Amino acid sequence: MNPNYKPLVSVVMPCYNAAAYLEQAVGSVLGQTLADLELIVVDDGSRDASPEILARLAQEDDRLRLLHQDNRGPYPARNLGLRHARGKYVAFLDADDWWDRTFLEKMHRALSESGADLAYCGWQNVGLEGKRGDPYVPPDYELEDKAERFLKAAAPWPIHAALTRREVIDEVGGFNVTLPTCMDYDLWLRIAVTRPIQRVPEVLAYYRHHRKGQITDSQWRQAKNVWLVKRNFIQTHPHLIQHLGRKKLQELTNGSLLQRGYDNFWKRDLISAHHIFRMVLRSGGWSLRDLKYLLPALLPLSLYLLLIGVLDRQKS
Repeated sequence: MNPNYKPLVSVVMPCYNAAAYLEQAVGSVLGQTLADLELIVVDDGSRDASPEILARLAQEDDRLRLLHQDNRGPYPARNLGLRHARGKYVAFLDADDWWDRTFLEKMHRALSESGADLAYCGWQNVGLEGKRGDPYVPPDYELEDKAERFLKAAAPWPIHAALTRREVIDEVGGFNVTLPTCMDYDLWLRIAVTRPIQRVPEVLAYYRHHRKGQITDSQWRQAKNVWLVKRNFIQTHPHLIQHLGRKKLQELTNGSLLQRGYDNFWKRDLISAHHIFRMVLRSGGWSLRDLKYLLPALLPLSLYLLLIGVLDRQKS
């Protein structure tokens, strides 16, 4: 590709040890019906066959550009890719996920016809059982109070279910890498609450779930990081949330964290409940009736697990 050529769309893909899925992910980009694109893959210090696979794919299609960094994580990799992106529009796709071949065409058409700054679509979680694995089309968020809606939960769409104007991402400063995770949620908050967004009511993005890691560990960390993103947004954008009032903001932040703790407690994910209840005690948002669940979490984890185990046996 001519180094001076400016494609319509830049797709940024971080890659770390994704050899098993890489060809499908890359193929879903290079096989798009909207072909005026560049794919920037940032290898994040992979130790498997990913670099060799990427080198071969880059020889086969010059729209694929390769960058490398030491292992720093996906968000620094995305920011590195953004610094090298030349497109008017930007999308993100992880190296183990994929798109419908019409994704970019339909998302770009939605932005062009509506004049919106970001388009989002439906998606499907692949590898999950039950309703969590069903195709899902999100609502039209422009019909709601976006500040309230986006503060209710985590990211309103996966990172690869959106197409954004490049100038908008530049205006908000890209991904905030000072956050531990949930940086895409933080980015969508900073873009979508203040700017017009457009829904594409089709399932065009596919998210692959892997059975790895400790769910008890990820649950409480995820809850904490979502809470940090919400708190940071409220503190840095007071003019955007003042209409919600203190009570509603408490409900959307600390109240939501408390509910997450209860959800984990009743599912007997006690490690997550222990961590979250401790956070809630420090942050507030609890009432006196919550203390019988919160105060035991002040015990060391081993004693907390022992206590709940004894109480469970007494009830059985």
